[in-house]
Amino acid sequence: MYTYTWKKYLPVIRLLLKKSASGEQSLTLNRTDFEKSTKLRKPVCTFSVEIARGRFTTFNPTAPAKDLLEVLTLDSIAITLLRKYQYAISLSSDFQLTIKDITPPASEPDALPEAEDTASAVKS
Repeated sequence: MYTYTWKKYLPVIRLLLKKSASGEQSLTLNRTDFEKSTKLRKPVCTFSVEIARGRFTTFNPTAPAKDLLEVLTLDSIAITLLRKYQYAISLSSDFQLTIKDITPPASEPDALPEAEDTASAVKS
């Protein structure tokens, strides 16, 4: 239903996915693009989803969210990003699309306990 609209915004969304590593990114979408996709004068297109490993972690996403993920998975660059990182994507009632990278930071191996073990062994 909304795939044509999401395809129109795909290059910008792809760029925002990349830039979201440095902070939350937002884009104001054109309401008429969504009105053309449906027969409704004021379509309800709000959603808030999380995507991890290229799949929704949110149960029962709305039609616009499903169509967005479908369009993103058909794009080779976008699907690579979606599989590598975790994102929170939301669309507000005023058609503000927000993308946030929620990938947990990579944990570094604890070098401190090993250093303590070797220090105590040297003292003995």
